[in-house]
Amino acid sequence: MASIPPDDDAAAAAAAGAAENGYGNGNGNGNGPAPRPPPAKRPRSVISAAQIRAEFEHHEAGVARVNNGSFGCCPSSLLDAQARWQRLFIAQPDDFYFHALQPGLRRSRAAVAGLVNAGDVAEVSLVDNATTAAAIVLQHAAWSFAEGRFSRGDAVLMLHYAYGAVKKSIHAYVARAGATVVEVPLPFPVASADAIIAEFRAALDVAKAGGRKVRLAVIDHITSMPSVVIPVKELVAICREEGVDKVFIDAAHSIGQVPVDVRDIGADFYTSNLHKWFFCPPAVAFLHTRKDDPIASQLHHPVVSHEYGNGLPMESGWIGTRDYSAQLVVPESIDFVNRFEGGIEGIRSRNHEKVIEMGKMLAEAWGTFLGTPPELCGSMVMVGLPGCLGVESDDDAMRMRTMLRKDFMVEVPIYYNSRRVEAQEMAKDKNGDAVTGYVRISHQVYNVTEDYEKLRDAVNKLVADGFTSSKLRPSQKETMA
Repeated sequence: MASIPPDDDAAAAAAAGAAENGYGNGNGNGNGPAPRPPPAKRPRSVISAAQIRAEFEHHEAGVARVNNGSFGCCPSSLLDAQARWQRLFIAQPDDFYFHALQPGLRRSRAAVAGLVNAGDVAEVSLVDNATTAAAIVLQHAAWSFAEGRFSRGDAVLMLHYAYGAVKKSIHAYVARAGATVVEVPLPFPVASADAIIAEFRAALDVAKAGGRKVRLAVIDHITSMPSVVIPVKELVAICREEGVDKVFIDAAHSIGQVPVDVRDIGADFYTSNLHKWFFCPPAVAFLHTRKDDPIASQLHHPVVSHEYGNGLPMESGWIGTRDYSAQLVVPESIDFVNRFEGGIEGIRSRNHEKVIEMGKMLAEAWGTFLGTPPELCGSMVMVGLPGCLGVESDDDAMRMRTMLRKDFMVEVPIYYNSRRVEAQEMAKDKNGDAVTGYVRISHQVYNVTEDYEKLRDAVNKLVADGFTSSKLRPSQKETMA
C-alpha cells in the first residue's frame, strides 16, 4: 500500500488515521470532526541567511525579483516534498488513488483549517487558485438567477479594483444570467480605510436603489493592482446591516501577508492562494464556506467528475487524472515557515517593515510617494514613478515593465492609474508632474536591499536619459501592418 511520502511521522500517522476512518476515495466524504493537524516540527535553530539563499538558489541569477505577488515562490525543500508525491503517483497510480490521495488531501485541508480558524475541516476545499474558487461561487449565483431564486436585475457588488479575471467571471456568470453589476469606485492613492468604507457605502446605496436586492458582494482582502489592504471585516459588517445576501472575499494575496481568521471576518465565502505568500508550489488555494450554511451543499466544482454530489471538498479532491502534488504539501509549507523566527507572523512582520522601508527609499529617490499609508499595506506597496516617464495607458505600463525585465533584469509590475474618484485630484511628484504610473514592489524572505537599489537605479537612468513611455509605442505604420 502507498505510504505518505513526507518525512514527518506525526503527519503520516494522521493521514493513516484518516484512511482508517474511511476518508479515501469511495470510502467517505473526507469531512467530519477531524483533529487539528499535528504540530510542525521545530528545528533547534532558526533558519540562517545562507540556508535561505540555498532554498531559493533555483531563482534566476542576476534578476531583481521584486514581484513575489504575481506568482509567489517555492523553496527547494517544498519542491522536494512535492516530487516525493509525484513519484508515489507515478510508481503505482491505482494504489495512490485508492489509498493515499484523499488522506493526503484531508491532511492538507486540516492544516488550512487550523491556519484560518475554520470551525471544521469540512468547511475547507482545496482548488487550483482563487480564480477557480470565484468560479464556484459565481456559478452558483448564476444558477440562482437561471432557476428563479434571484430576480432579473438583482445586484452584484464588486470593487472597481477587483482582480481582472474575477471581474470577467462576474460578467461571464452573473451579468449574463441577468444580474445588475455595480462597482465601488475606490480612490487611489488612498489616504485611509475610512475613505474605502465611505465609497463602499455609497456604492451599496446605488446597488439598493429602487428596492433592488443585493444578492452578492465580492470584496478583495488585498487588491492586486493597485495593491491596497481592504478593511474586509468592516465591509462584511456593513453588508450584514444592509441586508446583502452573501459576501465572497477574494483574498488571493492574504495568507502569508495579513492575519486571517475566517470566523472573525464573518464572510460566507473566503478564498486565498497558498502558492503566493505561503510558499506552496503552484497551484493551490482554498475555499472556505461555513458548515452551517445550507448553501455549502449547493456549491459544485466547475469540472464535473465522479465525486459530483459528494460535497465540494470531495468534488475538488478529484477532478480527473492530474497532478495533485501541490495540494498535498501544505503541512510541509507550515514546517518551512516555522523554521523562521516567529513563524508566519514573524515573516509577515519583517516583510511588511522591509517593503515599507524600500518603498520609502524609492519614493525619496524618485521624488514621489507611496500610494497607500503603511497600515493599508501588507508585503506589497505601490510607489509612484516620476511623472516625466509619461505612462498614459495600460499598454505603456506593460511595455515599460517588459523593458525593465529585458534591459535591466528587474521584474516588477507597473500600474497605470487611469481612474480617479470624482473630485480627487491627480497626485503630483516633486517637479509638479502628474504621477500616472506606479510600481508594485513585494518583499519576501529571499529579497535583499540590492534588488530595490537595482530598480531605483534603472528608473533614475531612464529619467536622466530623457526617456518617456511614448518611445516604446509602436508607430502608426507598425500598427497598420
